Amino acid sequence: MKKLFTEIPYIKTERLVLRKIEETDAGGLSELAHSPNVYRYLPTFLFEQKYEDVHEVIRRLYDECFNESIILGVFMEEEFCGLAEIYGYRENTHKASIGCRFLERWWGKGIATETVGALVRCLTREAGIEIISASTMVENKSISHVVEKNEFLLVVSGVDEDWGYPQPTPANKWIWLL
Repeated sequence: MKKLFTEIPYIKTERLVLRKIEETDAGGLSELAHSPNVYRYLPTFLFEQKYEDVHEVIRRLYDECFNESIILGVFMEEEFCGLAEIYGYRENTHKASIGCRFLERWWGKGIATETVGALVRCLTREAGIEIISASTMVENKSISHVVEKNEFLLVVSGVDEDWGYPQPTPANKWIWLL
């Protein structure tokens, strides 16, 4: 991701700020990483769950993880809401993938829709990305609505992917084109 951004992006919307995770965000990140309801529709190998100690996650996030992805905290009025991620950058095709996850108390408030929109604007306007993809579990209807609201197109439904579970995970593949 260092090829895409030389420094960690800071993204501001009407209600939200997407920014670098800091030590002071450890409580919210720990709550998120230990929520079974949050992770029931997500891969098992996400960086925030790589280390048991959330402080270790934060210490390693922008050196170890920055090569493969950029993880930003999502905040409303300085309160931690969740994480947004940019990953899978392909320089030759001007393509990147995005994902997000939020604390349960922020579900249903438009935070995910606004976050995805902010990621799309940042990637297209500041990084020259022309193709953005997202993968969602077929069962996760809420996130399907979020990507649809942000003008992603469903390109394939129910394709088996390796999300770290014992069996392949049926996933929907979404694409946003400039």
